[in-house]
Amino acid sequence: MAASPVRVLVAGCGHMGMSHAKAYHTLAGFRIVGVVSRGEKSRRALLDALGADYPQYSDYHEALVATSPDAVSINTYPDTHAEYAKAAFAAGCHVFLEKPLAVTVAEAEEVAAAARAAGKKLVVGYILRVHPTWKRFIETAHGLGRPLVMRMNLNQQSSGEKWQTHKALMQSMSPIVDCGVHYVDVMCQMTRSRPVRVSAIGARLSDELVPGMYNYGCLHVTFADGSVGWYEAGWGPMLSETAFFVKDVVGPKGSVSITGVREGEAGSDDIEGHTKAAMLKLHHAQLTPAGSFARSDEFLDCAGEPDHDGLCLLEQEMFLDAIRHDRDLTDHVDDAVNSLRIVLAADEAFRTGTTVTLG
Repeated sequence: MAASPVRVLVAGCGHMGMSHAKAYHTLAGFRIVGVVSRGEKSRRALLDALGADYPQYSDYHEALVATSPDAVSINTYPDTHAEYAKAAFAAGCHVFLEKPLAVTVAEAEEVAAAARAAGKKLVVGYILRVHPTWKRFIETAHGLGRPLVMRMNLNQQSSGEKWQTHKALMQSMSPIVDCGVHYVDVMCQMTRSRPVRVSAIGARLSDELVPGMYNYGCLHVTFADGSVGWYEAGWGPMLSETAFFVKDVVGPKGSVSITGVREGEAGSDDIEGHTKAAMLKLHHAQLTPAGSFARSDEFLDCAGEPDHDGLCLLEQEMFLDAIRHDRDLTDHVDDAVNSLRIVLAADEAFRTGTTVTLG
């Protein structure tokens, strides 16, 4: 007998909420029981995109009671994540939670503890973890020796509605925190080493931001094995689109880079381009006795990789599998807390002008 579909409440009807809702609408293992957003316009846009008419709610807590779901998909602004997740666990639900896990380490640890206490699954939306090219990127980095030098950025020149969205996100956190969790998590997977200290620089480039917020930052992290990494992120109409996408790792044996994202082909705020990779370029450092390179560079084709909606579908297949087969997600959740701890340490380093040592 086939298992009953997992009844899911979708909270947040923006870009990520819509992509995840498409996955739930497509997968036979899920059934949407409601969509939640404060704005009727965003709810209507999501339902129109699905070609469906699921129940609508403007208040999350009312929807949680009214629909009594098996699972909740939280795709709202970061400052609601911890509150909404803890309420879902208290209601006996599994939770898919968009990154970051929370806005403080303490809140993130509370969410993780709530999942354990409820005996429910918590999957955090680290989309790069299901991306076949990024998984290959990480695997290839493991063959470069130690230490590693990891260079990554994602700057987004935004205007109009996208700048409004960025300003809303910056009500609670800076770009190096909100986006940085993805790439710091990648660095941790590449090194498999403990981060020991973090520093950062930043700048406030707009008077439209809330007091104390900055929209450009660059963090630096050092690992116990001597590996180092930097991540740069900026949002706003003033950002340059020159070299806005760098994903590059260097080790004693050579380097591997994501290539094929060409400036001018798509704007830096195009979310499809944030995960795209035309190919991986693998460079070998070995030299001949004459001093020339012993091996030519290799180009590893990434043709056929999923688009953004396809990646969200993979995430929801993982979520469904975790629920159906009672997968142990301890490492997954611990990694999400750890990457948040690192980027928040970078935020502290910028604000205090000091290097933060991690315990």
